Amino acid sequence: MKNENKVLACVDQSHFADYVADYAAWAARRMDAPLELLHVIDRHPELGSGEDHSGAIGIDAQENLLTKLSAEDEARTKDARERGRIFLNRLRERATASGVERVDVRQRHGELEETLAEQAERVRLLVLGRRGEAAETTQRDLGRSVERVVRALHKPILTVTDGFKEPQRVMIAFDGGTVTRRGVEMVASSPLFCGLPITLLMSGKESQDAPKQLDWAKTTLEAAGFEVSASLIPGDAESVIAKTVKDQSIDMLIMGAFGHSPLRSLLFGSKTTDLLRSSTIPTLLLR
Repeated sequence: MKNENKVLACVDQSHFADYVADYAAWAARRMDAPLELLHVIDRHPELGSGEDHSGAIGIDAQENLLTKLSAEDEARTKDARERGRIFLNRLRERATASGVERVDVRQRHGELEETLAEQAERVRLLVLGRRGEAAETTQRDLGRSVERVVRALHKPILTVTDGFKEPQRVMIAFDGGTVTRRGVEMVASSPLFCGLPITLLMSGKESQDAPKQLDWAKTTLEAAGFEVSASLIPGDAESVIAKTVKDQSIDMLIMGAFGHSPLRSLLFGSKTTDLLRSSTIPTLLLR
């Protein structure tokens, strides 16, 4: 798919892939954008036959062993490719059934970040599972790929959790910084959240400029036709955001990544990391 401004859903063969596909399809429909489902097969999978080859010595034995291992590797690659093809076709049918008109699939061998970086220019929105295939066995609450992908891509990234619920209420964790100001402008100009009520929340340390910054954000969104409620609540950003999400039944959170704010250490040991890990709702990360 050569279309620019596509929604790119990065999926792996876990049950989380269904929810990634569902949210990606929702976004593609809202933005009238093409959808691509991408499955990246690790170039160096941690697989082994389990056989003991330590007794294979000598030139002939070594050559035979290399030939055998090469054949086994080729067979594994072929099997992974075929399983991936079946998996992607199922997800394509799922997205098409939800009403997306333009759905393509792509399967690549390689590293996830490198593959995504190659396509970044044509991506309008990346959708990624907050947990993935590895989490099925490790029970990790935040997929190890999330941090690397957010670091590598300067694109909006929607990280999703278990289950799909069409968003009805959206909240912007606004800090007055460059990233979240761009986020407000993006929301105002994009059809993604058109017609949905927006909650604007500023939290963290008290600032003399905060009311003015919050008023700018509210006015910008209202001028674009949004119904907006704005709140300025000093205090610990993580706690305030989490409480507001629960109290107002927020379905999707929008926040900045790596900004100069209480959220600046996102994914690197900050309280915001804990928020992302504990959150049960999809979060749109802005760079």
